[in-house]
Amino acid sequence: MFDVVIKDGFVLDGTGAPAYRADIGVRGDRITAIGEITAEASRVVDASGSVVTPGFIDLHAHSDLSFLIDPQADSKLRQGVTLELVGNCGMSYCAPLNERTMDVYAGWLSRMGGQNPSGKPDWTDFGGFLDALEKAGSAINVATQIDHNQVRSAVIGPDARAPSYEELESMRRIVSDALDAGAMGFSTGLYFPPGYYSLTDEVIALNQEAADRDRLYSSHTRSESDEPPGLFVALNEAIEIGRRTGGRVEVSHVKAHGPRVWDQSGRILETMRQARRDGVDVAGDQYPYTACGTPLSGAIFNRWAHDGGRPALLERIADADLRQRLRAEADYAMVRFQGPGGCVISGYTPDQSLEGRTLAEVSESRGSDPIDTAFELLQAGEVSVVLTSMCDADVDTIAAGEFISVASDGMSLRTEGPLSIGKPHPRSYGTNARFIERMVVERGVVDLPEAIRKMTTLPAQRLGLEGRGRIAPGQFADIAVFKPESLRERATFADPHQYSTGVSHVLVNGKLAIDGGCPTGVTAGRVVRDQAG
Repeated sequence: MFDVVIKDGFVLDGTGAPAYRADIGVRGDRITAIGEITAEASRVVDASGSVVTPGFIDLHAHSDLSFLIDPQADSKLRQGVTLELVGNCGMSYCAPLNERTMDVYAGWLSRMGGQNPSGKPDWTDFGGFLDALEKAGSAINVATQIDHNQVRSAVIGPDARAPSYEELESMRRIVSDALDAGAMGFSTGLYFPPGYYSLTDEVIALNQEAADRDRLYSSHTRSESDEPPGLFVALNEAIEIGRRTGGRVEVSHVKAHGPRVWDQSGRILETMRQARRDGVDVAGDQYPYTACGTPLSGAIFNRWAHDGGRPALLERIADADLRQRLRAEADYAMVRFQGPGGCVISGYTPDQSLEGRTLAEVSESRGSDPIDTAFELLQAGEVSVVLTSMCDADVDTIAAGEFISVASDGMSLRTEGPLSIGKPHPRSYGTNARFIERMVVERGVVDLPEAIRKMTTLPAQRLGLEGRGRIAPGQFADIAVFKPESLRERATFADPHQYSTGVSHVLVNGKLAIDGGCPTGVTAGRVVRDQAG
């Protein structure tokens, strides 16, 4: 007797092997049989004409607080995603807590609501955060990372300086404790302050804690374009960190950001291949779009301007002499996203009516210079933006890279309720569907078995997971059923809060989370704390 039998599907097991026809039997939370199954089952899913794959693993997500607000994860679940790795880019605002991250947390709750309207988190350390995630529940599995910017802010603050010996040891203890509590990796956002102010030796010392435990190091590198220190210096720094620590390195959202570095995607991949030939375990992930999403302040200001945090930045904007320097740097930076017309406001709490409009449109409506408009917006509050900064040729080249996973760099959202705010990048709703629809069906950049490998076994291997990411007996029953030709990304930049369609069934830990294309509301997801999954 099986709990679920998936009948007569074409199985793509996640390894890149061709599809084969078989039934899959599930008991409890595991796959227990594959082949021709005649035994009875509590539920039979007819998969004839469909492919059956492992549930997709989103190796780069930012849903750190999403599940505390809404556990359903519809935007990811409807695409077949059954596990997210959060805590990316060195910033999650979850643990360890400090004054700045408490403010961020309270801001989220004030705008979105959530399970703790008091504005105060229920935890103090990383283990407590994981416990809070488990208590909240989720429709999909969640794995976490401890974040460098978070740790640095708690110990040093926003200042541009190296840590003392005592401060470095304090940071090491925080990272160590978080990894022992169940963080599955250590992430940096060296592009952002205060992580940018760290020397490579600091990152190596902290990442050694992760490497020694066989946990992942993932990095939003210091540069993906022509800003200091430059794309290839930053990429080689990430590789050197892996070489020095002996750990796995995941280069986050691999891209050639801005026209000044377009057509460098082949060189990016070859740099990583050479490192792999030299024995460094380096790989990367990518979202299949030509636009990125980031804070506006990070996109237009060089890092000296952020020394001391947001209050110091606002003082510099208001300083008549420094403002001219900031204007010149912002003017140079805007070339990376093709000017004010390539900058769309995706989130802006002081005036939500501006969301979805370009910086060019806002400045024209105000009769103001675009750079002055950007400064005025930032003085009123932080601004999230979507930037058109990449070209299709580079995106396709990177998508074909044999060690590049598919990852959203987005959040688990819903089209209704507190998470349906703003005009976010559509990658939160469409990454996996888009990759199959465009890269497989329309463009033939990769074939379907390879696309599934990039979404399943490859990210599972990067994360070090043994029990997830494949269709095989003994694996956790995280499974997706769909017809590739029917997958559609519905989200657009103008109207991003739209679900992808075409996935008929999804199992998470053996429970039907999508049934007949509709969410069941079951929250069978787990917080993953170890390599067993």
